[in-house]
Amino acid sequence: MAYIKTRDGTDLYVKDWGTGRPVILTHGWPLNADSWDAQALALAQAGFRAIAYDRRGFGRSAQPWKGYDYDTLADDLADVMKETGADSDAAIVGFSMGGGEIARYMSRHGGKGVVAAGLISSVVPYMLQTQDNPDGVPQSTFDQIGAGIQKDRAHFFRHSFIPAFFGVGLVSHPVSSDVIDWATSMALMGGLWPTLACAQAFSHTDFRPDLAAFRVPTLIVHGTGDKTVPIDASGRAAARGIAQSQLVEYDGEPHGLSVTASDRLTKDLLTFLGR
Repeated sequence: MAYIKTRDGTDLYVKDWGTGRPVILTHGWPLNADSWDAQALALAQAGFRAIAYDRRGFGRSAQPWKGYDYDTLADDLADVMKETGADSDAAIVGFSMGGGEIARYMSRHGGKGVVAAGLISSVVPYMLQTQDNPDGVPQSTFDQIGAGIQKDRAHFFRHSFIPAFFGVGLVSHPVSSDVIDWATSMALMGGLWPTLACAQAFSHTDFRPDLAAFRVPTLIVHGTGDKTVPIDASGRAAARGIAQSQLVEYDGEPHGLSVTASDRLTKDLLTFLGR
């Protein structure tokens, strides 16, 4: 099944590998389902059914004008689960922005059919710095991201956002330039408007009220060196608010740990899901 149609008629591209208990994977901003390939392949080879899809507006999915709020995105997740028949005994795992779909699905859809959840480098519970969220990211940072995208999106992603995503600096080079090019190519597959609208959604949506809806074992993985989604406002805060959570901190790892610590993440996912 290459595409499913959501309740509002949007076509979403779906990758469906393997057989067995389903694991639905939601990707980060501004990437697409291909960013999960290493883990999806390992899951399929281990006897799971790995389902990853391109969020609306990104990758090979349609780019409608509306629907980049988390209520709609959670409905899209529900529709993917229903249309693929993966709506029972399922695990749902979200990376970065994709963690928001997981949290909102758990509250908006009551966690229907879900037996385990995962938040990987996730934006949950709240990214924006406010008086009651002092560890968050300042609004000025998001303003700079929006300005960079609108001025020269290709340059911004290739030379600013994506290198930082993988922790590349003057001394540190945890990934090759080819990986940066690959991630940039994924980023540029997204539409300009969906890219901007989703940045607004993940940076300003407060998921703290959604945390109580997690009533299943939940794996939280976050890098202590994450400069994109700082761990104090995200992974550590989510672990405090989710009753059945297990927080695994990757010392020094950046945001894109699904690549920089790919083998470790795969092993941790398989161990968690195999419990």
